[in-house]
Amino acid sequence: MDAAKHMWPEDLRAIYGSLKLLNAKHGFSPMSRPYIYQEVIDLGGEPIKKTDYNHLGAVTEFVFSKAIGEVFRGKKSLKSLKNWGPDWSMLPSEDAIVFVDNHDNQRGHGAGGADILTYKDADLYKAAVAFMLAHPYGKVTRVMSSYSFDNSDQGPPASKDGSITAPTFLANNQCGTEKSGWVCEHRWSEIHHMVKFRNTVNNQPLANWWENGENQIAFSRGNMGFVVFNLELDKDLQANLQTGLPKGVYCDIISGRKSCNSCTGLKVMVGADGKADISLAKGPKVLAIYAQSKLT
Repeated sequence: MDAAKHMWPEDLRAIYGSLKLLNAKHGFSPMSRPYIYQEVIDLGGEPIKKTDYNHLGAVTEFVFSKAIGEVFRGKKSLKSLKNWGPDWSMLPSEDAIVFVDNHDNQRGHGAGGADILTYKDADLYKAAVAFMLAHPYGKVTRVMSSYSFDNSDQGPPASKDGSITAPTFLANNQCGTEKSGWVCEHRWSEIHHMVKFRNTVNNQPLANWWENGENQIAFSRGNMGFVVFNLELDKDLQANLQTGLPKGVYCDIISGRKSCNSCTGLKVMVGADGKADISLAKGPKVLAIYAQSKLT
């Protein structure tokens, strides 16, 4: 529901309540209801609040977008993310639609201003999206996929007659942005592999939090996944960390990918005690391993 904050909540309740059940003939489970989420821009201090609407359905959490931009741009430390979620004046996790950027705020519209990260800040953006997908906060995460732009009112790539042109694809399955204008962030290797990571660890709790100084952190998702972030611009990360994972050799899905039983990126050896020696160059850098990236 776009611009939900411009509608009285009880009017929306009446509209939502009149919706029919989804048609089982179209593949939906019997008695399924539509999934509803609502756009409510609320960074705090506004007369109309996101909490006026989350009892009706999920709500877009714009504080998430602004705050994660502040952290990964270095305005706040990475270690401050230890209490990420409602302690940052965000909605309860089950009510929040979370995103690093969306079609409005990536262009300076809506909320967040210059703190918002976009594809134009590629390394920081990939790291922030990796954190979003690795962390359990936010029942629904939204990955942006956009086209390049030089001004905020620019439309999608189009031919002279105004028809939208299709993206072109490179050998690595990413979009040829320079040729077609399409960015396709969802095809970036680091992002689509982290989507697989999230789908695997989705019901696992956050555990084994580690921090060192200001801008080096790590945590696991139960015994299914483990991530490390280094935003120190002049300091490598060298540490023996508890991954929570079973013993074995794992392929880092950020620097490469698993192919059969080989890895094109960094390898991480986890011992019988769940610990591993982790090395990451100065930032911004991310390392992620999980059950499906195990080699042996």
